[in-house]
Amino acid sequence: MAVEQDGAAEFSSYATSSLEEAHEAIAAHYYDLRLDVAGPTAEFATRLRVVELGALTVGDIRFGTEMRMSFGEPGVHHVGVPFGGRFSLQEGRGEVSFATGQRAVVLDPGRGIRVDSWSADCHSLTVKVDKAALLRQLELLLGRTVRRPPVFGPYMDVSRGPGRSWVRLAMWALLERDDPNGLLSHPMIRGRLEQALLEGMLLATEHTFRDALDAPPPPMRPASVKRVMDAVQELPAEPYDANRLAAIAQVSLRTLQEAFRRHVGLSPMAYVYEVRLQRAHEQLRAAAPGATTVAGVAHQWGFLHLGRFARRYRERFGESPSQTLRAP
Repeated sequence: MAVEQDGAAEFSSYATSSLEEAHEAIAAHYYDLRLDVAGPTAEFATRLRVVELGALTVGDIRFGTEMRMSFGEPGVHHVGVPFGGRFSLQEGRGEVSFATGQRAVVLDPGRGIRVDSWSADCHSLTVKVDKAALLRQLELLLGRTVRRPPVFGPYMDVSRGPGRSWVRLAMWALLERDDPNGLLSHPMIRGRLEQALLEGMLLATEHTFRDALDAPPPPMRPASVKRVMDAVQELPAEPYDANRLAAIAQVSLRTLQEAFRRHVGLSPMAYVYEVRLQRAHEQLRAAAPGATTVAGVAHQWGFLHLGRFARRYRERFGESPSQTLRAP
């Protein structure tokens, strides 16, 4: 297998005629998967290019022959669009989706994905997107906390408008591998591209918050509310109480509570707990086996009473902290 890497820009490329090596390369950047050759094995030749952009993995792949595959991974979304050829797939027990050059598929690999028809001439863009990062970006766009993650429709129109722009932006990231001194060698630019692709996915697809994003923006929050939100986002584990938050806001406690109720929909302390729960959820979901405990994470984020933490966590995420920690 031929492999090239540029650690500064986080690029990788692979070329192999070995099924085992192809599996290893895909699993290293995307998912552990079952990969089966359905066409002539002599024509099997995997070509994969990948660029890691923080919360996103952008790549393009071809196999040179007909393929079948299946994979699953919670905590991510997946977008696929063929530049040539075609493929069809099924998400869980849902209907079969057909990806074309005009219509990308938007998937939830946590439900299990099966690709039964990958044509020999298929060459596809494939993007993995972290769900937690996308949810944070949605909250930033909406200016409020989101209780339930967005549910996406099965397709993205990439024939025109924002969908086509999103695909071109993702492809630009791959093209940058040919210029080791290009803009993507700078962390600031990589971060901005990551943000643009996250926001772009929310603006280019149909999902359960589409109408909210299209609605006129709400009035700007008062400076007092913004000061508190910025402080909590920066240091969520600090021992806040209502009086300290009012001091940060530079207004009376009553004024702050009314401003939060009107502009955030939560009390100031409820907002603190919401931010802490989100950080704890992210840490539990990302933790390696045996690397931490529920109690350790709870205490790190300012939850001193483990029972109350577990109850709030279950109400917020629909599962116990220990279930999140044990999830693959």
